[in-house]
Amino acid sequence: MARWVEGFADRHGPPTATVEAYGLLLTAADGATAELHAPPGAPAAPDLPGFVAAAAAPRRIGLLLARKGAVALGVAAGEKLVVSKVDTRYVQGRTAAGGWSQQRFARRRDNQAKAALGDAADLAVRLLLPEASSLRALVCGGDRRAVDTVLADRRLAPLAALRAERLLDVPEPRHAVLVGAIAAARAVRILVRDPAPS
Repeated sequence: MARWVEGFADRHGPPTATVEAYGLLLTAADGATAELHAPPGAPAAPDLPGFVAAAAAPRRIGLLLARKGAVALGVAAGEKLVVSKVDTRYVQGRTAAGGWSQQRFARRRDNQAKAALGDAADLAVRLLLPEASSLRALVCGGDRRAVDTVLADRRLAPLAALRAERLLDVPEPRHAVLVGAIAAARAVRILVRDPAPS
């Protein structure tokens, strides 16, 4: 992060930092800007050194990755996964059959997906809910509808309150995907706008 900021300053001139709701806005002498979006759970910082330190500091975050037939849950302390569980369920794929058969298969697929997401909510109650008071944020990934369905369970209200705006784009949730999601959840997102041509 510090190296990236140095490179930005080399290309555009020394920037000034402004605190924004998402993190910091760097504005360079030539008019270029960089939005530094703080990672979920990182405390607000009044300046660039504080922002970099806060982003890099270890913190406990919850992870909930969900797709129709699979869920991966975990708690990360810093860059390490300390608690995890992955569960997969069979959900029938789409069929080429038409008419009544297609409707019957669609109903069966929906029922299987609902059952899988209900089990995912139960798993979140057992695994993540006891950790809620120690978490700085809950970072979700996968299919937004599946995640929303899991977190709609009333028992998970304390976790839903910690949900970060960021939704990670992940493939079918597996243990390796869960481990890889830690870095994505802790990353600083940067949006650079070059100066308008004169």
